Amino acid sequence: MKKIAALPDAVPTPAPVICSPSWALLGIEPLRAAMEYASCRLMDRSGHASGDGHPVIVFPGLAADAQSIAPLVGFCHGLGYAARDWGRGINTGPVGDIDAWLDALALDIEALVAEHAQPVSLVGWSLGGIYAREVAKRIAMPVRQVITIGTPITGEATQTNVSLLYRWVNGTLPVLDDDFKSRLIAAPQVPTTSIYSRSDGVVAWQACVQPEDHAMVENVEVDGSHCGLVWNPAVLKVVADRLSHAPEAWRPYGATAGMPAAAALT
Repeated sequence: MKKIAALPDAVPTPAPVICSPSWALLGIEPLRAAMEYASCRLMDRSGHASGDGHPVIVFPGLAADAQSIAPLVGFCHGLGYAARDWGRGINTGPVGDIDAWLDALALDIEALVAEHAQPVSLVGWSLGGIYAREVAKRIAMPVRQVITIGTPITGEATQTNVSLLYRWVNGTLPVLDDDFKSRLIAAPQVPTTSIYSRSDGVVAWQACVQPEDHAMVENVEVDGSHCGLVWNPAVLKVVADRLSHAPEAWRPYGATAGMPAAAALT
């Protein structure tokens, strides 16, 4: 009887390679960011729910400082939140052991909001979003929610166009071990929103999409540059909506804002 050859084991489909955005997108970042800033200054700021006074900490992106995120901080403050920047000046990236550095940052944030009885919301732009996610896992006081804006939650430098800038401000290239990257991808156990743009010229949008590993994790797509996301009117609208919802009343953004959910991730 003729033997039938065993079928070969199925070859697993390799994970898609996520590359950094094109140089063309990067090249027009300054112009697009300037246009977004102008739109921010002209936007109608009425119609957003009034804040309840809870503290909001905003973390800047790499090489950015309090002035860079002032439009976002001012917007949140104007809504009625106790909003402020992270208090460490220019973000030059972590120094030394990253876990020890983040532990120290969490203690600093605790001190900044110690006078408030309400849970804190943590908002981070780009690299600052990594801080927001990790501080939420470390901080001793209750966290209301985390919002990241153009943040590469995969922790892969190859998925961004900022390696040279990182070396310039930090003196080294960003290197994260596999254990830290696996922990980083896991969202904090609080409502967590990742805002991203497919036309981001600095960070690959796919690197900003977080796995929906619990019921209060979402990805919200906007149209904008990377450098202008912190004053992009569409981003401000999402932030205002998210901050207005207490954890017990939290629902995905599309379900509460009367707009379609984010486009399918294809």
